[in-house]
Amino acid sequence: MTRTIAPFLALLSATAILLIGNGLLGTLVPIRAGIDGFGTPTIGLFGSVYFAGFLVGCVGTPYIVRRAGHIRSFAALCAAASAAPLIHALFSDAWSWSAMRGLTGFCFAGLYMVIESWLNEQATNETRGRLFATYLVVNLLSVTAGQLLLNLSDPAAFGLFALCSILTSVALVPVALTTSVQPAPIQTVSINLRRLYALSPVGLMGSFVIGLTNGPFWTLAPLFAADSGLNTRDISFFMTAAIVGGALAQFPIGRYSDRLDRRIIILLLCIGAVLGDIALFYAGGIGSMEALLGSGFAFGVFSLTLYSVVVAHMNDHAQGESFVSVSSGLLLVYAAGAIIGPSAASLVAQRFGMAAIFLFIAAIHIVYALFTLARIRSRPALTEEQRGEFVAVPFPQTQVAAPELDPRSEEDASYAAEGDASEGASVQQGVAELSEDFEMENASDASAMASDDETGPSPEKPS
Repeated sequence: MTRTIAPFLALLSATAILLIGNGLLGTLVPIRAGIDGFGTPTIGLFGSVYFAGFLVGCVGTPYIVRRAGHIRSFAALCAAASAAPLIHALFSDAWSWSAMRGLTGFCFAGLYMVIESWLNEQATNETRGRLFATYLVVNLLSVTAGQLLLNLSDPAAFGLFALCSILTSVALVPVALTTSVQPAPIQTVSINLRRLYALSPVGLMGSFVIGLTNGPFWTLAPLFAADSGLNTRDISFFMTAAIVGGALAQFPIGRYSDRLDRRIIILLLCIGAVLGDIALFYAGGIGSMEALLGSGFAFGVFSLTLYSVVVAHMNDHAQGESFVSVSSGLLLVYAAGAIIGPSAASLVAQRFGMAAIFLFIAAIHIVYALFTLARIRSRPALTEEQRGEFVAVPFPQTQVAAPELDPRSEEDASYAAEGDASEGASVQQGVAELSEDFEMENASDASAMASDDETGPSPEKPS
């Protein structure tokens, strides 16, 4: 195992440092914004702008990397991302903070893109599974560590913003000193969202719903915890409880979904998420640390595991499609939901109180549960032979979910070797360019769907 991971230590180290710093900054910003007197809608806007910047970064940074190369692009993005936390500390106005959140999202999309494309270039079919597992562990541990770093200093002071800046700068060191050969230029792949919806309405809508619900959590949950009476130390524990809940539940829930119709698991997760949302609403009113930790853990178990099951379900129905294209399409739709969610939830919080953000999230989970139930009743499930194997993916919080590191993407490598430009070879290819396929329905898709209706369920039957 050590021999397998050794060539990737520099890039994995950079990933860990970046995630620790960005995880800390993501929680620090709403806490400090509350201290500085920003209104709840403004804080929600900061979250929306971050995800908007992240989406623009996924689209724009491949051009930067192709022009300047991986190391120079990484250095430039690190420099810009390192400046953003310091500007937060120096200026306390909504325009500056919004600009810096957008810049941070843009830069980190590019930084993770460089690392993940580099890791994918060096991975082989023999090492990909172990590398992806290690990458997942690095993600979970780093995001958790970022929450706990809140305890090192007073959020009202300069220190934590400086620490975020230092971590972002230090992440440049292992990449700049690596002796690994730079990967090939990042390519692009077309995304057809209509095609993805035709393959699995539950999968595509689920990705959008997860953005609508998880986006407000990452943006406003620290402010909710502070409003419930928790101090900085307890807020870090609250956020950690949710992350740990999601991490521990991914594999058991995923393995169970391998044996059942995944739509049933998605439905049950939605029901559990509603219960967790309601528990958080009442725990916020009580102000009990134990109640908040328990309900936060439950939220993580049900809400933060939903994305992995949705990705697995979509790929069950997209066996003839590029895994990278499908995963990138889901990421695009997730980002769209995450742009809308924080701002919408903040308006609810302004009107009904901070705890009401979880009633907002619960309402969305209920609608998605009803939608999933309708699809279960209208379309038969895939057989066990038609379903693929579940693979846990990183939380789509502050970074891209690295689809090409996923062992399920190995088939895409063979397509790339054959020169199929539409299948691409990068983690973020699918988000880099939206082709005309987004606006046009392929006639062959329509005829294939019509054939499915006549012959019964198949792996491409909408579900």
